[in-house]
Amino acid sequence: MYIMSHRQIKAAETIAHMAADFFARSSNTPQSGSSLITVTRAEISPDLKNVKVFLSVLPEHLEKTALAFAKRNRTDFRDYLKGHSIMRYLPTIDFELDYGEKNRQRIDELTN
Repeated sequence: MYIMSHRQIKAAETIAHMAADFFARSSNTPQSGSSLITVTRAEISPDLKNVKVFLSVLPEHLEKTALAFAKRNRTDFRDYLKGHSIMRYLPTIDFELDYGEKNRQRIDELTN
């Protein structure tokens, strides 16, 4: 993992907040599979052209359905980002499940 610059951190935080807002609005539809989608973080490339948004999904058995829902809505999220942010250039967006968060929760369970 590389160290992100202040500009990358600000852009990643902005995109993560926008993604959380987008999913709060759009994941209440029947197509989302009635799951709770939480944006845990975003990572952006040094050139600010590519971003990965990491998701946590409850219940766990709907993770694949929720990830497919997120990936299907990439274009809609990009349009949402275009309309609600002041970013000059919009990066290519991809969504992934956040296994780091899941592993952290598992460690918490084991230590309690």
